Amino acid sequence: MVSSKETTPAAYLASLAPEHRKVIAAVRAVIKKRLPKGYVETMNWGMLSYEIPLSRYPDTYNKQPLMYLALAAQKNNYALYMTGVAGDKVLMGRLAAAYKAAGKKLDMGKSCLRFDKLADLPLDVIGDIVAATSVERRIETAEAAKTKKK
Repeated sequence: MVSSKETTPAAYLASLAPEHRKVIAAVRAVIKKRLPKGYVETMNWGMLSYEIPLSRYPDTYNKQPLMYLALAAQKNNYALYMTGVAGDKVLMGRLAAAYKAAGKKLDMGKSCLRFDKLADLPLDVIGDIVAATSVERRIETAEAAKTKKK
């Protein structure tokens, strides 16, 4: 993973090569348009991060804000981290169906959706998925995961 040293979203975008900036800006625009209230855009983990501030939910396992999404230009591709999707069968099903309908291969690890170009990403479905998880729901899933580990 290529981790940026930039400290603001604007500086991160400015640091990208023009072709990477165009892709990241397009995905970022969809995220920002559909992001439920309560999440904030920051730079964390060396990438654009959409998270719940510690002032709202301080009880995280790593003392960092609870991440919902993250977006980054990598060395060989782009990555959209969707922490709440992998464990949600409905959202994963929608994402998989969108890729299948487009005749594309879904390249996703536990939460990291990798794509090579903007055309590989079903932006309308990504927007729907972004909009699908409220801050309250994201906190509930984090709490449930903590309970499961005990």
